[in-house]
Amino acid sequence: MTKEKDPITDQEALAYHFEGKPGKLSILPTKPLMTQRDLSLGYSPGVAVPCLEIHKDPAKAYDYTARGNFVAVISNGTAVLGLGNLGALASKPVMEGKAILFKRFADIDAIDIEVDTRDVDQFVDCVRLLGPSWGGINLEDIAAPECFIIEQRLREIMDIPVFHDDQHGTAIITAAGLINAAHLTGRKFKDIKVVVLGAGSAGIACLELIKRMGVKHENALLVDKTGVIYEGRTEGMNQWKSAHAVKTKKRTLAEAMEGADMFMGLSSKNAVTKEMVRSMARSPIIFAMANPDPEITPEEVREVRQDAIIATGRSDYPNQVNNVMGFPYIFRGALDCRASQINEEMKIAAAEAIAALAREDVPEEVSAAYAGRQMEYGPDYIIPAPFDPRLMTTVPVAVAQAAMATGVARKPITDIAGYKKVLAARRDPTANSMQHIFDKVRENPQRMIFAEGEEEKIIRCAVQWRDNGYGKPILVGRVERIRELMKKMCVHEYQNIEIANAAVSEHVDAYIDHLYPRLQRQGYLYRDVARMVKNDRNIFASCMLALGHGDALITGITRNYTVSLENICRVIDTRSDEFLFGVTIIVAKGRTLFCADTTVQELPTPEQLAQIAIKTAHGARRLGHEPRVALLSYSTFGNPKREKSERIRDAVKALEALNPDFEFDGEMAANVALNKEMMSLYPFCRLSGPANVLVMPALHSAHISSHLLQELGDGVTIGPVTMGLTKPAQIVQMNASISEIMNLAAIAAMHAINEQESKVAKLPRGRKAKG
Repeated sequence: MTKEKDPITDQEALAYHFEGKPGKLSILPTKPLMTQRDLSLGYSPGVAVPCLEIHKDPAKAYDYTARGNFVAVISNGTAVLGLGNLGALASKPVMEGKAILFKRFADIDAIDIEVDTRDVDQFVDCVRLLGPSWGGINLEDIAAPECFIIEQRLREIMDIPVFHDDQHGTAIITAAGLINAAHLTGRKFKDIKVVVLGAGSAGIACLELIKRMGVKHENALLVDKTGVIYEGRTEGMNQWKSAHAVKTKKRTLAEAMEGADMFMGLSSKNAVTKEMVRSMARSPIIFAMANPDPEITPEEVREVRQDAIIATGRSDYPNQVNNVMGFPYIFRGALDCRASQINEEMKIAAAEAIAALAREDVPEEVSAAYAGRQMEYGPDYIIPAPFDPRLMTTVPVAVAQAAMATGVARKPITDIAGYKKVLAARRDPTANSMQHIFDKVRENPQRMIFAEGEEEKIIRCAVQWRDNGYGKPILVGRVERIRELMKKMCVHEYQNIEIANAAVSEHVDAYIDHLYPRLQRQGYLYRDVARMVKNDRNIFASCMLALGHGDALITGITRNYTVSLENICRVIDTRSDEFLFGVTIIVAKGRTLFCADTTVQELPTPEQLAQIAIKTAHGARRLGHEPRVALLSYSTFGNPKREKSERIRDAVKALEALNPDFEFDGEMAANVALNKEMMSLYPFCRLSGPANVLVMPALHSAHISSHLLQELGDGVTIGPVTMGLTKPAQIVQMNASISEIMNLAAIAAMHAINEQESKVAKLPRGRKAKG
């Protein structure tokens, strides 16, 4: 396993937070605000009515306000990441980041609150007085021992969940891993001898939780920088350490490790030696969770103990202890049953649910994303992958059930099966799927050709491609110009970024010889083709791709889509028996839409519309969506019946003849396709819910509507994704952001990986693909 790469530069991090709207959060209204009547309902005088209802019954706040899905992420900045006491204001980027994780993983709205005080009483009073605003409180980055006092006092005086993730989030994921590690090694919690290195908030929380789950007090040794915490020790002690002091003659970490079944590290790099690991019991369990570098690396452990089960806090090793598997889903379950607190039983339920998930068969989309890893329950898979979509439908259910069983749920959930469906609907599979795509590309690095290599935005993408481990970027352009721009952009690391310049490339003649036979009967002389290869970067880059000098191609920010596609198609063929079309993916307002064809076919035939529907539906399914396809028109099921809509009705008949394995219907207007109430007016409609695949009747309507949604909506657009080429080339829009370029580059790389895997699968047994 190689050392984890630094995924970003300082400049990239600052640009991410600065570009567009500064920061990472904004507030969007959930009710219409178009008319005076809307304003009168949303504010005065209409707002007085729910105020009076809440005054009579405070529980009504959950019905008439956003409180039930609203969490505050609160810090005073005294322990920001591994950076120490930066203060309240400097902690704001972290708290905003935590807030977007709540939204991304559990569809919880969150707001960051930075409290500028180190005084415990002031902090507690501030949060207590603001408490009615939220349904839950996530404490973050507060130094020990103040964090223990603050959390305990807030839990005692508030009737909503209060949860310090630095403590309990780590503890829950660690406990989940320990459940499975103990199972695999034939151990019971009551017999496990544990050494915990690190007596801060996370270390003590981990120890308290596993004791609650059965580890005996006398079998657990807590170690800090001074040594073992034993009864009678006075140096560097406080009440939280004293609670875990035991009778023992052991004084050092090395002595504590002798014969131990488990090591749990929440301290610092290189704190554990191979000799310490060698002295542990059979099949030792080693959770070295210091970040970014563990107390001892898995490679070092393997040198002395092949029988060990190892977990770290890093994504480039198996068994990553990642809090994102816990806190979003724990709060989701707590909010949905209106729990008054997150108690120990709820934490244990979360740990057990996460552990149980690791023992189940891994979904295909998850295992595909982590190619090369053993995604099957065993020593290298005791904790689920952080982006496993099943977390959303398992952990909140377990937490809510524990809340109900312990009497802290004020709104018990009676229909668990229905609740799971609601949770599944909250999850955005597209976001998960894009992460899986990036993960698979990292596992299978690809040579990405960036055709417009002299653009600053493209250079930044190339640096990201390299630094994230996605493969080697190839910038097409002049060496001196690109180096000059890199220097201006403070990019000083040139290694593993290739620059391909047509003026000096040794492959130019081969590219010309490849292209000339394709164009010689289209009015081009040899010298015309030579000029194209040498002067047109899209032509040159496409030739690189065609002759195998790169794995995938991205272009488009300096030329419009049509021109770019025409140039690419001069070099790269369309798949046999197929045609080109484009799919634009739009993620907005809690839903994902796949719109096609948005780029190529001006007036598709019924047969083409049927094929567009099938291929787009299959693409949606690969991204985790069960397709519901609507073939759009200005008319709905024959009303009004016009000649122009006949083509759409014929496309529906063509689909019926092909008997696809997904829901489809048409012709229908867009509002019927997307609005459940409108759709209910047509009880014969074959769609079980609003459509997520929209097949457009013609290019003009598709192009206009997709760009309107992109410009006026407040969502994310991926694409258009070009379908039908024999080689993985994608074209971004001219105003594409770095994120949009990277998304489309990853999709192109994924196509390349699929082609490579397909070729290997077709080889006779016993043979391997070259190189």
